[in-house]
Amino acid sequence: MATLLYRLGRYSFRRRKLVGLLWVLVLALFGVGAATLSGTTSDTFSIPGTESFRAMDVLEKKFGAGAGGASARVVFTTAGNAKLTGAAQNAAVEKAVAALEKAPQVASVADPFAAKTISQDQQTAYATVTYSVAATGITDAARTALFAAGDTAKSAGLDVEYTGEATAGQGGGQSTEGLGLIIAAFVLIVTFGALIAAGLPLLTAILGVALGMTGIQIATGFFDLSSSTSALATMLGLAVGIDYALFIVSRFRHELAEGRDGEEAAGRATGTAGSAVVFAGLTVIIALAALSVTGIPFLSAMGLAAAFTVAMAVLITLTLTPALLGFAGRKVLAKKDRAGFRAPNGKMPFGERWARLVLKNRIVALVLALGVIGAIALPALDLRLALPDDSTASPASTQRKAYDQLSEGFGAGFNGPLIVVVEHASRTSAAAAQKAISGLHDVVLVTPPTLNPAGDTAMLTVVPGSGATAEATKKLVTAIRALPDIDGASLAVTGTTAINIDVTDKITKALIPYLAIVVGLALVLLMLVFRSVLVPLKATIGFLLSVAATFGAVVFVFQQGHLAGLIGVDATGPITSLMPIFLIGILFGLAMDYEVFLVTRTREEYVHGAAPNDAVVTGMRHGSRVVTAAALIMMSVFAGFILADETIIKTLGFAFAFGVAVDAFLVRMTIVPAVLSLFGRAAWWLPKWLDRVVPNVDVEGEGLTKQLAASAEQEPEERELIGVAA
Repeated sequence: MATLLYRLGRYSFRRRKLVGLLWVLVLALFGVGAATLSGTTSDTFSIPGTESFRAMDVLEKKFGAGAGGASARVVFTTAGNAKLTGAAQNAAVEKAVAALEKAPQVASVADPFAAKTISQDQQTAYATVTYSVAATGITDAARTALFAAGDTAKSAGLDVEYTGEATAGQGGGQSTEGLGLIIAAFVLIVTFGALIAAGLPLLTAILGVALGMTGIQIATGFFDLSSSTSALATMLGLAVGIDYALFIVSRFRHELAEGRDGEEAAGRATGTAGSAVVFAGLTVIIALAALSVTGIPFLSAMGLAAAFTVAMAVLITLTLTPALLGFAGRKVLAKKDRAGFRAPNGKMPFGERWARLVLKNRIVALVLALGVIGAIALPALDLRLALPDDSTASPASTQRKAYDQLSEGFGAGFNGPLIVVVEHASRTSAAAAQKAISGLHDVVLVTPPTLNPAGDTAMLTVVPGSGATAEATKKLVTAIRALPDIDGASLAVTGTTAINIDVTDKITKALIPYLAIVVGLALVLLMLVFRSVLVPLKATIGFLLSVAATFGAVVFVFQQGHLAGLIGVDATGPITSLMPIFLIGILFGLAMDYEVFLVTRTREEYVHGAAPNDAVVTGMRHGSRVVTAAALIMMSVFAGFILADETIIKTLGFAFAFGVAVDAFLVRMTIVPAVLSLFGRAAWWLPKWLDRVVPNVDVEGEGLTKQLAASAEQEPEERELIGVAA
């Protein structure tokens, strides 16, 4: 692989204008495709085979298409001693209802006074707006008309807020990528000491994200994608795109400093650092694609979309980065280094000093690092998972305001109603079902049954006493589903709350097999890279430590509320169900990335005869600076998303940034050298029979180095022949 990438790097450097033009054309084509083929995103979930979705299908079939239509609630509240039943307030609400009935795509509007959806204190009421189409089919004009119609009630001094799936996409968002890019640029400038060298990784990363985003836009025209898909892909694309280009540029500068010409330096940089980029990129791509094992379509789609963006980052790094280096030439070096090779100043690099300190106190370093990780991971024992709802939305959003007003006016469980479908029903069995459910714990209200026109299916609405994400509500759903058939009629629970519970359960059950796939993949890939048994085990255990610590930190902040105010978390609750499975996959790829860049040089030195501890010191001396810069860049890009309004994006940004910090600095740069020192020569042991079976992928480019060294002894024309045909 290293030889193939060496040739690719030289070709891209030499034919840089052609390579640059091809990427511009690709970006233009993707842009045209995004403008002409894109569709809308959807936050509705579909999990075939679960009870809640099967019951939704029954509702749509038995009660008509309207049962599957989107809905919204327009919430009216008064301040002070004013009542909604007052003449002016009543007239304002009726005027708004009349306007809502005339809005596009609206099938019906439930007047709050006729439907008696008004609180006991008469200061909160809501009108339910039902649409003739699903949420994905609501047009921008219809959504704008909804807001305009409801706002007419403000003329009487009423406060009007909106919630429901039909309002999705109307919350105010903010772009948070800029802050991460600024910090990343600062880290790159400090690392390289040259503006051009710092700018190249940023340029290639932005191009990769642009291709990923336009590709996702094209995909929305053919598949249902979540609105969070783009944010996740952007977060990953920026982080890995900058880091991967950083590795290539850093190695290119090293090759120039060794006295090689630009084309040869680009070839060697792509052949060596590029091999690690391919490995690191593949681990992230495979881990994201493996989300398909969950059996959850929207989660699989998000994983594949993010994997596509990472793939674009890898391709651009391997082709466009060498081409841009061809345009930049020696300008990627700091001005003081451009004149030629500079002798070392004799000062010991920080990476070497740190390695020697860790090895000298390896037991203490290992115990302290494990102790810190263990303490941070403890809150993970209290981890609770749920899908986000309006209670965790931005406090400034209309959805969050409406949620709070409804909870205050009607009770916590009002925002999480359950819909019970009674199949093969009669009026008698439906009434018996209402009575049976009313006797369960934590039930506030069960509405009288509504029968379909054929009279064989009934629908009940159950209002719990607890919120939608509360454990008591989950137990209530389980209790209803455990009720026996009543006079031949069967009960099924659905509705947004039940759907969210089913999604969370499905994701939770998928965590173990998904983790097994990721861990198994880590062991196999690392065995290929390092040709060792203990190093892959050590690396995988280190990855699991990083995951545990990250879970603990996320629970500590987002669930338990400690230090939440420092990062703008206004509401705490269960962790979003999507976070653990995404964190496992993505952190796995990043952890393997750092493992490869730090340990491959250690293995290379050991194979060439260095003592185990000396090999560790050399590996840290050459790799720690780049890995430190890469980790700081990843952390800054991810941390920028903590400022996002959406809770899921804020949580993922925090989790990724914290996970990278733990894995890079505590695991890879502290635990890894300490453990390698303790293992000694045993770290690189591989049974002979396994050594014969395992192929040599040569990620560190050792084979390429030997081949180039041999070619240097040939005649110039022979050397050129080998360089082209190798």
